[in-house]
Amino acid sequence: MTVSYRQPGVVLTDRRFSVPLDHDDPAGERIELYAREVVPAARGGAELPWLVYLQGGPGFGATRFHGRESWLDRALRDFRVLLLDQRGTGSSTPANRQTLPLRGGPREQADYLAHFRADSIVRDCEAIRPEVTGGAPWTVLGQSFGGFCATHYLSVAPEGLAGALITGGLPTLDGDADAVYRAAYPRMARKSAAHYARYPQDVERARRIAAYLAEHEPVLSGGYKLTVPAFQSLGILLGTGDGSHRLHYLMEDAFVRTPSGTALSDAFQENVQALLSYAGNPLYAVLHEAIYAQGERPTAWAAERVRAEFPRFDAGKTLAGDEPLLFTGEAVQRWMFDSDPALRPLRESAELIAARSDWPRLYDVDRLAANEVPVAAAIYHDDLYVDTEHSLSTARAVRGLRTWVTDEFEHDGLRVGGPRVLDRLLALLRGQA
Repeated sequence: MTVSYRQPGVVLTDRRFSVPLDHDDPAGERIELYAREVVPAARGGAELPWLVYLQGGPGFGATRFHGRESWLDRALRDFRVLLLDQRGTGSSTPANRQTLPLRGGPREQADYLAHFRADSIVRDCEAIRPEVTGGAPWTVLGQSFGGFCATHYLSVAPEGLAGALITGGLPTLDGDADAVYRAAYPRMARKSAAHYARYPQDVERARRIAAYLAEHEPVLSGGYKLTVPAFQSLGILLGTGDGSHRLHYLMEDAFVRTPSGTALSDAFQENVQALLSYAGNPLYAVLHEAIYAQGERPTAWAAERVRAEFPRFDAGKTLAGDEPLLFTGEAVQRWMFDSDPALRPLRESAELIAARSDWPRLYDVDRLAANEVPVAAAIYHDDLYVDTEHSLSTARAVRGLRTWVTDEFEHDGLRVGGPRVLDRLLALLRGQA
């Protein structure tokens, strides 16, 4: 049963689909997918081509828009849009600390979660496409991890695509998680340096906060253990357009005087907890390194292992000297499963996923080299989340892919510059630029 309703300028329709948990076992267990169809109010009955949106992540449901916000406004000039909650996210069958015990123990949970990568998401898309479009190919818009999904789509089911638009999400085709993080830590160092160049007063503020945390390790009101590595991981903000400013304002009023002496302010603690908790998107933490896995080599907590190759990120050594504290970002590590109460019950399952060595390959290099689907990609210069050189290498490997390389936006360019970013990519897709 579908339900339609209105927001300013649009008609929305809730759509639900049943798909196999394991597409190689179509007669087995099934899960539910949710998607929101969006069409301009004035063109509700028009025959419009479909654009399916794949959110970044992993582990995030599709953006909840109000009316014709951001890039959606531009998309609705040409398309009927399907905002898909990828399996395990949003209003699709959830996968989190509350629901996963229904699967059984950690082993059963890990086996279940192995079906939540790009390969399964693309097969979901192909399973529902005939029902949505009547069998016609559609255009996919992939943001960040959604771009990883779009690249896999081009590898395994290009016949389902009329076109592919990718923003900040061209993955390495053959690099493993170790290679991803060896490229990432130098970017994290550059982003930290750029932040301190903008806000030099934050050098001492960050060191003071880190020193306090090293001594006290407070437990926040929601049960999150705020350690120095947790504080450093707030560098994930530095990959967004306004993130440096947000980090600055966060640290600005970190301390208050109390009858017992100086302490972290309640406001600082609550804001930090909201930024660090994975309660709303646990799949991001559990599956993050698995999205890079191909073949027999386990990820084995790559971000944590590779970090040891970059001693400047060692906060203990930093505090013993006079160097600025370096922030990290887009790096999931074991300590998160101790610090975050939303992740603690998933620790053993995450360990099993990190040890897994039978991941299917995600990208068919030969098929991409023979690609015939129109593809356009926005590549953000020095993107914190997705390595620019990896993206450019992949762009060269996909036949006909046209790129827009820009430093006007950070990784969240589709969110902050949506209409212009999408307009540029559509022009590239159609050969008009």
